[in-house]
Amino acid sequence: MVWTKQRLNNLFFFLGCAACVVMLFTFDVSFVELWQHLCHAGYWLIPIIGIWLVVYGLNAFAWLAIIKGNVGKEEIVNRKLSNSKFFWRIFRLTITGYALNYATPVGGLGGEPYRIMELSKDIDQQHATSSVILYAMMHFFAHFWFWFLSIFIYLALVLVGDMPMTTAIGTVLGVIILFCLLAFYVFSRGYRHGLVVYVLGLIGKIPFLRGWSRRFRGRHASALRNIDAQIAALYSQDAKAFYSSLVLEYSSRMVQSLEVMFMLLLFGIDNGGGLNGLLLTYLHSVLIVAFTTLFANLIGFLPMQIGVQEGGFVLSIAALGLSAALGIFVSIICRVREIIWIAIGMALMKIPTPTASPREGSSKVEDMN
Repeated sequence: MVWTKQRLNNLFFFLGCAACVVMLFTFDVSFVELWQHLCHAGYWLIPIIGIWLVVYGLNAFAWLAIIKGNVGKEEIVNRKLSNSKFFWRIFRLTITGYALNYATPVGGLGGEPYRIMELSKDIDQQHATSSVILYAMMHFFAHFWFWFLSIFIYLALVLVGDMPMTTAIGTVLGVIILFCLLAFYVFSRGYRHGLVVYVLGLIGKIPFLRGWSRRFRGRHASALRNIDAQIAALYSQDAKAFYSSLVLEYSSRMVQSLEVMFMLLLFGIDNGGGLNGLLLTYLHSVLIVAFTTLFANLIGFLPMQIGVQEGGFVLSIAALGLSAALGIFVSIICRVREIIWIAIGMALMKIPTPTASPREGSSKVEDMN
């Protein structure tokens, strides 16, 4: 089993490395132009890249809240780690998981299985699976809240005369509101009743996967029911962990918006300067990130969202009345940041970390609280 996990680890590692190479050769600009953009960014690259330490830190705390709420007072298999060491493991898995998600189509085909494989070294397989699924659900749930609340930010800016409102814009905003409300309903059912068995049932309706789904559900029926029960239990029994994770995930999107704000400031766009000008610039940045992530997730089947993210930035920045050249610059710098963090994530996969070990002379282990 250890050998199999090592092979999988190597597979994920080479997948991420290949993604870095592909991304380097899929820029829509020459390397000369790329270098010119990087020189233009200059020292601003430090806060642009560094802000993601905070983003990933918030993501890690959100996932840790879910793990604590999911496992609760029960024993954690083969774990003898301090809280600080365990957080480091979660922080590392957060970065590597997102790095793999960037590298694969339909984000999650690489990152989530890797997280389950690694987390199962510290807690039992079922809790590891349910914790990763719960966090993935929370990650998308927070996305919908980010998009939903960003609409009201836009409407507030309309009221102060900063943003336009037309019939077309109103229609688009209305569609997004309905889309988010539908998502809230689906997520609420998933959190109350579990989601794994239902999703496998949907997969079973796909012609080429019908047999595999039936066999998989037959072999793992009890484990799948337990995972769904654990998913439902977090929402109903530990509301504090649920909402703490939601707030942390939502906060990470707001912090992520600073990345775009730094680039706007780099181009001298500060809406008059001062506190009010910076606040307005930040709110514009939130809207840019909200529209771009919505656009990218709607077409998220493309590996590394090649071309989708760039188009989203150009469209969202143009919608605010800014130049398309700025949109291209923002998209290129964000792509460079992704490559850097993918490389960091791949490196972290090969850095040994303290692994859980059984308590001597006893099967009991310390709980996480």
